[in-house]
Amino acid sequence: MDCIFCKIISGSIPSHKVYENDSVFAFLDIYPCSEGHTIVMPKKHIGLFTEMTEKDASDLFASVNIISKAVSRAFNLDGMNIGMNVGEVAGQSVPHVHVHIIPRKRGDNGGSMHSIVETNPGNENLADIADRIKELL
Repeated sequence: MDCIFCKIISGSIPSHKVYENDSVFAFLDIYPCSEGHTIVMPKKHIGLFTEMTEKDASDLFASVNIISKAVSRAFNLDGMNIGMNVGEVAGQSVPHVHVHIIPRKRGDNGGSMHSIVETNPGNENLADIADRIKELL
C-alpha cells in the first residue's frame, strides 16, 4: 500500500507515537498548527470517515477522548479543536481517516470550526433539511 499513514503505522516511516492500541495509532503532526498537535487514526486503512463502520468510528473516538485529555493536561490548555477533514474538497490531504487534536491557548489567533467555511445559506428551510437527513438514517 502506498498510504503514508499506513507506512507510519507499520513503522516504515518514523513518527513520534503518543498512543497505540489494537485499533488506533496516534502520533504528533510533523507540521503542527500548535505545540502538541496530534493525529489519531485507525490502524485499518479506511479512506473516508463516511466509509467507517459504527464500531470503527466508536473505537476511534474513544481513543480521541483519552488522548485529548492527556494532551490537555500535558500543555495546561485553555481549549482545543478536535476535528477531521472528510474528502479532498474539505481539505483531506491523506486518504486515510484521521482526527486532528489541535491544542489552543488564549490569544493564539486561531479560529473556531465556524471559520472553516461560511456560505451563509440562511435558516428558513431548517425543518426541510432535518427531514431530508432523518429520512436517510
